[in-house]
Amino acid sequence: MTDATAGRSGSSAPTWSGRILTPTPNKQCMGFMIGSALFAAGSAPGLAGMMGASAANLCFFVGAWFFTFAAFIQLVTSGPVTVPVSYSPGTMVRAEWLAAATQFVGTLLFNVSTGAALQAHTIAAQKHLVWTPNAEGSVAFLISGFFVLIAYTRSDRAWAPNRRDWWSGQINMLGCVAFGVSAVGAYITTSGVTVDALLANLGTFVGALCFFIASLIVYPVSAIDANSKNRDQSPNP
Repeated sequence: MTDATAGRSGSSAPTWSGRILTPTPNKQCMGFMIGSALFAAGSAPGLAGMMGASAANLCFFVGAWFFTFAAFIQLVTSGPVTVPVSYSPGTMVRAEWLAAATQFVGTLLFNVSTGAALQAHTIAAQKHLVWTPNAEGSVAFLISGFFVLIAYTRSDRAWAPNRRDWWSGQINMLGCVAFGVSAVGAYITTSGVTVDALLANLGTFVGALCFFIASLIVYPVSAIDANSKNRDQSPNP
């Protein structure tokens, strides 16, 4: 049944396909949480060694796609690219859009890195197809985290510890820093040895936990807001 047909039948409720395909903050949070959980599982101290490198790499690969799914939703729902300003050149690129765009690029780079890790068997492949996209993705996440803080500062106070979204932004930034530290530790030398495997895994694990918490603490608020909006839009009996 199409939306037009539903409208003619007098029902204002969206179809099941519309509910599934419509981008929402809840789906965004859930995507980041699932992706973070998979990254945490693949790098968790003790657990990563028990499951083996292949299973850990598979966790990273699947988790990266959940990151991309969530980041795409965030980009689509981030609003217009620019906003008019009173000074030259008359428009300014919004920090919120920049945060979403750079984060989406970072997730795509993680897709390349984690996908290559499943089948990279040479030092050259590990450097150029695994580590380099991973490092570039981590830089993109750092830039994104910075723009998140800028966007929040422009729309609210820089210090607001009583707000969940403020804490979400701070914890997200910590996760971005942890992923950057992980990329440094994961650098592959000419002999094919990782500079600091422990630091690489620990940085990934801490970063994944931060991203999970950053999404979790705003998810209930998003769900409540969505339910309230649906109730407000429902016709009175």
